[in-house]
Amino acid sequence: MKELVLIIISYLIGSIPTALLVSKRFFGIDIRDYGSGNMGATNTFRVLGSRYGTMVMVFDILKGMAAVMLYNFLPYYLSHELDRTNLMLGLGLAAVAGHIFPVFAGFRGGKGVATLLGMVLAIQPVIAVSCIGIFALVLFLTRYVSLSSILAAIALPVCVLWIWNENEVLYRVFALIVALLVVVTHQKNIGRILRGVESRIPILKHRDKKNPSVTRINC
Repeated sequence: MKELVLIIISYLIGSIPTALLVSKRFFGIDIRDYGSGNMGATNTFRVLGSRYGTMVMVFDILKGMAAVMLYNFLPYYLSHELDRTNLMLGLGLAAVAGHIFPVFAGFRGGKGVATLLGMVLAIQPVIAVSCIGIFALVLFLTRYVSLSSILAAIALPVCVLWIWNENEVLYRVFALIVALLVVVTHQKNIGRILRGVESRIPILKHRDKKNPSVTRINC
């Protein structure tokens, strides 16, 4: 029963509509009416720019981390590693579900990549940092947030299954499912990348202002 309560709380944490709150507070708009229509960090980068995109991404990551750490309220799990990992996965997934289907925003959310990252960061920080490194490198080289998210997600099962050889079966299955879901939910982005019409975000102002493909939608 206590676990169920924590899962519900995790869902509510994930439902905090960060991008919507930021877009309304600073621009007086609903972020879902612009760009891809998603309420997530990628679309915020695209529509509002890197400053606000970073703000949303950091908070969405913290949502995933905060949800996972709720296991600390149940003393039993502090000394039972396998059960603790399973509970952490459940709490994190509840937060991701909240981000994708937020009760506070009409169940129209984002794709959950940043919240997933926060979840992994709380469960396996070394693997998460590796994925963050890949995300940052790809973003620096291409300025595609979507491509960076896809490759970082694909790196997750690679790290879990082969590099660190994680023994927990549920975690291995989770990593594979995450990679598959991120690729599936980014099909439109992949299509735009292949057509050369996916929006890029500015990383280095001196470099990117010379590139006409690096755009930001003004609101």
